[in-house]
Amino acid sequence: MQLMRAMILAAGKGTRLRPVTETVPKPLVDVCGRPMIALALDLLRQAGILEVVINLHHLGHLIRSALGDGSRYGVHISYSEEEPILDTGGGIEAARQFLGDDTFVVVNADVVLDLRLQEVIEFHRRQKATATLVLRTDPRAERNDDVGIDSGHRIRRFLGRSYAACTNERYFFGSVHVAEPRLFDYMQPGVYSITRDVYPRLLAAGEPIAGYVHQGYWRVLDTPGDLAAGRRELSDGAPGPRQSRRQDLNRQ
Repeated sequence: MQLMRAMILAAGKGTRLRPVTETVPKPLVDVCGRPMIALALDLLRQAGILEVVINLHHLGHLIRSALGDGSRYGVHISYSEEEPILDTGGGIEAARQFLGDDTFVVVNADVVLDLRLQEVIEFHRRQKATATLVLRTDPRAERNDDVGIDSGHRIRRFLGRSYAACTNERYFFGSVHVAEPRLFDYMQPGVYSITRDVYPRLLAAGEPIAGYVHQGYWRVLDTPGDLAAGRRELSDGAPGPRQSRRQDLNRQ
């Protein structure tokens, strides 16, 4: 079987972390002595994913210089240069030649979570899904994703729009995707969002999109407050990728 590949989304300008990100790209911001993006690389490597593409735009030359070919992180890194920046959907489509032959993973560079990614991949395959999104409970819908799943873990409500009956539980998208090459049938070159533009198109077409519920540690590091909290939590022993636990909620 061909080894799986993955993409780390790292092209953003990190505007909410200015002024730091005016000279340091967000993926290289220090988190407990390591660049932020190293946490995403850990997540992938521990799942046996060693071929990774990283998209670049804002201060991308610094990311390339710092990470090189990825050997110091135990992976092989390729790069996808974007000019102009293509947003998440356009960025993934631009990496189609690298990703498009088998199941692949996409993760944001600014998220840290104690996820057993291999379990998500196995869940995705059992679901026979076109895409699987890692979800977190969000009872007050604070992140405005308003995702809902049915009893079989298929996503039936997304961004507040209902496509079929689902449970009352509210979730938000945790910035980790597993997808099949069929996803590219709904994409084209351009500047657009994978969540706002592509996934609603798949759901409207009846494509199976599954939701994997993650109840362990999760934090996005995209604001000064979240970055400070993440640094504190990880320094205090919050579980990183190596320490995740089995998620039984997703077993049918």
